Amino acid sequence: MPRSTQNSQNASGGGSIRKKIVKRNGKEYLYWEARYTSGYDPKTGKQKQHSITGKTQKEVAQKLRQVTSDLDQGAYKEPCKLTLSEWLDIWLGDYLMGVKPRTADSYRATVETHLKPALGGAKLEELPTHMIQQFYNSLQRQRKGAPALSPKTIRNINGVLHKALQQAVELGYINKNPATACKLPRVEKAEIKPLDNDAIGRFLTVIRGHKYEFIYLVTLFTGMREGEVLGLTWDCVDFDKGVVNINKQLQRNRETGQYQLVSPKNGKGRRITPASTVMDTLKAQYRRQAEWRLAIGAVWEETGLVFTNELGHNLSPQTVYLHFKELAKKAGCPEARFHDLRHSYAVAALQSGDDIKTVQENLGHHTAAFTLDVYGHVTDQMKRASAERMEQFIRGVSGL
Repeated sequence: MPRSTQNSQNASGGGSIRKKIVKRNGKEYLYWEARYTSGYDPKTGKQKQHSITGKTQKEVAQKLRQVTSDLDQGAYKEPCKLTLSEWLDIWLGDYLMGVKPRTADSYRATVETHLKPALGGAKLEELPTHMIQQFYNSLQRQRKGAPALSPKTIRNINGVLHKALQQAVELGYINKNPATACKLPRVEKAEIKPLDNDAIGRFLTVIRGHKYEFIYLVTLFTGMREGEVLGLTWDCVDFDKGVVNINKQLQRNRETGQYQLVSPKNGKGRRITPASTVMDTLKAQYRRQAEWRLAIGAVWEETGLVFTNELGHNLSPQTVYLHFKELAKKAGCPEARFHDLRHSYAVAALQSGDDIKTVQENLGHHTAAFTLDVYGHVTDQMKRASAERMEQFIRGVSGL
């Protein structure tokens, strides 16, 4: 329970300001509190008492003066009585329209696993930045045998809390977002591990004849994400023009267990012009699927998907991934991930001479700056190689 440790008279005569301590999850949090009266409850006739909290006495005094001014001018708004836990439930239930199912699931998991246990009991309007900051700091340390969380995970937790609190700001429940001023741990950029030319050659050899050969080949030479290639539909493949529209991805709804087609990452589709080998591979897949359809007749499930099983049903990403791992191991690349096929495409495209803007658009990145950030080392290598070629040219024409 909170306990007062110090009282001081508010200079403006608005009441006393107290320094308080509250214990949550075995930790003590210090803050200042002021109480004020906003009027009388018409039903009970009793005074309507409220409190203001802050990190410093000065902060609370300023807030109290603002409340007093609002009361005098008739601009006062009753404070929100919701706890953070109650608001998070409302936010999850009513304000995630348009969010992809998997994203919504991750938000719910973050709320239940991290936010509610640590901060859920705090009043939404009284949640101070320093309490959130101390929570984030604690996640970087081992807690009761639980390992410390990575900087990226902590940033993801903050992302969920910030979104929920920002919605509360827009609704007028709170004046500002207390998560905005938090300092977050720095995320070290993960090193990408694309397959080199030799590894690509070995991989193409071991996948030859495999039932998922076409999937891996199309992914490797277009840079599509796993969900995008498994969610590709025939109406997005234009054989006459030699283009492919990528405007959806296959995703599993964790609540229902059913697969569904949702918008691609960043919510933006794109059109690519693959190499002729890729288009030939898609034609081969079209013919193979036609044979399956003819063989089983009415049992065929018409999903419109490019990559299906022999019954026309969508493929499980987990199954495709496990087969990939087996094949990558045979190719001498046991640590390779399915996503590394996408990285391999990007590096090969840059080394082939594609400009960064073209690669960005083909990959579906939001900006070319992001593409440069991920694959900048490749362009650095290309610049050095260019400098070496220029040096050879200079020596050749100058006779040096």
